[in-house]
Amino acid sequence: MMSPPVGILLASVRSTFASSGAWLLGRLGVGASEPVRGIGSPLPRAPEHGTCIYLDYQATTPVWPEVAEAAAPFLTTYWGNPSSDHAFGRPCAAAVKSARSAVASLLGAHADEILFTASGSEADNHCIISAVELYEARARAAGERFPLDPPPHVVTTNAEHPAVERCLQALEAAGRCATTYVPVSGEGRVSAGAIAAALTPQTVLVTVMHANNEVGSVNPIHDISAAVKAANPAVLVHTDAAQSVGKVHVDVTDLGVDLLTLVGHKIGAPKGVGALYIRRGLRLPNLLHGGGQEAGRRAGTESVLLIAALGRACEIASDERPALSRHMEATRARLAQLLTEALGDASQDTSGGVLIHGPADPELRLPNTLSIGLRGVRAAELLSTLSDRLAASAGAACHTDSASVSAVLRAMGVPTEYAVGTLRLSTGRHTTMREVEEGAQLIIDEARRQRKAQ
Repeated sequence: MMSPPVGILLASVRSTFASSGAWLLGRLGVGASEPVRGIGSPLPRAPEHGTCIYLDYQATTPVWPEVAEAAAPFLTTYWGNPSSDHAFGRPCAAAVKSARSAVASLLGAHADEILFTASGSEADNHCIISAVELYEARARAAGERFPLDPPPHVVTTNAEHPAVERCLQALEAAGRCATTYVPVSGEGRVSAGAIAAALTPQTVLVTVMHANNEVGSVNPIHDISAAVKAANPAVLVHTDAAQSVGKVHVDVTDLGVDLLTLVGHKIGAPKGVGALYIRRGLRLPNLLHGGGQEAGRRAGTESVLLIAALGRACEIASDERPALSRHMEATRARLAQLLTEALGDASQDTSGGVLIHGPADPELRLPNTLSIGLRGVRAAELLSTLSDRLAASAGAACHTDSASVSAVLRAMGVPTEYAVGTLRLSTGRHTTMREVEEGAQLIIDEARRQRKAQ
């Protein structure tokens, strides 16, 4: 729940909302008087969207109507600098404080452990670079010669988000770190034992995503953290929870992590805002230098609009998570049923034309993500053909006479004949069963057309 100052603030702005913020909801197709709300409720469409069915929630979510309503006054009415101690600044400072508490509550953290960022990529890069810089600072203080040999060491997997992978590659190219990429299993998961076995005396950080963005596999972060800390308590453990927050239970104490990334636009907030959990007692180098914002850790005047939106999205995630998980599981299951029945199930018949990637156990995967390979189909071509009628993602990018399979599918050892036909279909809060059924039929029809044309 919101703290009293902001609760009073939002109550007071509702009377002026029609003149100050309704236009923003109007642009979203939502009326200020009775916005469409709740799990399973269809969202209004912009004219440009036509009748296109949205099954790409892993890429981004819509901004929830309740989030837009909470944020809009900070665009039009409450525009003060939150660092200013006067009538214009205080409401904005209160909104930032309330949002920080909401993020912390969702994660089971303390408010002073939350650092607002502009994206998940920023948070991931900050964790990795900071761990390396802390090691370098200790080496410098000890009088060691640079470049360090051996350099600081990071352990990760071979199926991480590019925000992690490419940051590590840049540090490696500069000679500032060495990295061990632990292979994932055919289900897209990594074991705690394999991570612990990769540790060296120079290891400064273990970074493993909580849930994979392509196939939805959930990694055993609690077990990984326990194994790492048992081997060396000084090694930092970071997890990118961009895809898991709001879908499965995420608690920093249960996970045992030092650092955790959260992304706003994956949970119904706008793009351009995220958060990084930093365990109490851990001090990272400042991300940006300048003013004293974010306790001096990240200089720059806060975007109250985006932060307030993130806070409201986290409140909704806290309230709705169990029910939302059930809704997402039901829509995903229906998609899987329709596609496998119509196009063939390779798990039941080796001659089948459909292969679902990732864990079969629902406890080991996200409830909303269906990564499904269609043999005899080019997924990129299918989605291009359906782009005005269906929004989803492909597991391979097709070129003139070849296909570039995603690194995650390669790491999982997915056969090429299924990898090039892999679709990532992801449902969410406002997905309806009608959209699921109509979207599945579009895929079935186009897949059959491609197969027939071969």
